[in-house]
Amino acid sequence: MADSFGPVHHAGDAHGAAGGVGVDTEAGREGSGKEPIRVLVVDDHALFRRGLEIVLAQEEDIQVVGEAGDGAEAVDKAADLLPDIVLMDVRMPKRGGIEACTSIKEVAPSAKIIMLTISDEEADLYDAIKAGATGYLLKEISTDEVATAIRAVADGQSQISPSMASKLLTEFKSMIQRTDERRLVPAPRLTERELEVLKLVATGMNNRDIAKELFISENTVKNHVRNILEKLQLHSRMEAVVYAMREKILEIR
Repeated sequence: MADSFGPVHHAGDAHGAAGGVGVDTEAGREGSGKEPIRVLVVDDHALFRRGLEIVLAQEEDIQVVGEAGDGAEAVDKAADLLPDIVLMDVRMPKRGGIEACTSIKEVAPSAKIIMLTISDEEADLYDAIKAGATGYLLKEISTDEVATAIRAVADGQSQISPSMASKLLTEFKSMIQRTDERRLVPAPRLTERELEVLKLVATGMNNRDIAKELFISENTVKNHVRNILEKLQLHSRMEAVVYAMREKILEIR
């Protein structure tokens, strides 16, 4: 099953980039010596689920705690198992992954969701991000990269396959060029400090770097990020980046 997800190639350092674009999120796993990362595998193909289990069983720091064959079952399993990571397909019978994503975030708020799919449709990517997904990877990635992506997301990064990240950036640029579209509801008011933090978040800086830049503590940065997400009703730092670009807080050249 070593080549179940596409051509096998070595991804280098097991704790490096997972062939995708990494963006720090607000909740990272600090330090080492933690309990294994608990993963729920969701896919409507039993053979694919089994392949993932075999691959991940070789990783000492990752433990597959359950599996589900569709989105509805995934929500139930997530509520019972409270996994750290949900590795889930986008398109499944009964209930798709994107629809399930929102419900999983409600029953297991601490779970981070990685979409692992054959779908390279831009709409699926955008909908997944809006629903709270932290990663979006195409199944063409190598087996080595699956475990690496899980570690990266557990450590507080967002992971997007490079081809999809390129499409996402293109859409970001289009969004800020559509000046004729005006928001009907005024945006929530952020404090000057929150705007400073949001701008730095949107440039890809992590909490530690933001703290150094603004001469404040890392915990203060975390509090600001949490307040920003709550005020804007966003699920992740990635969505905050989208917001910052749409509101022209951050410009892409």
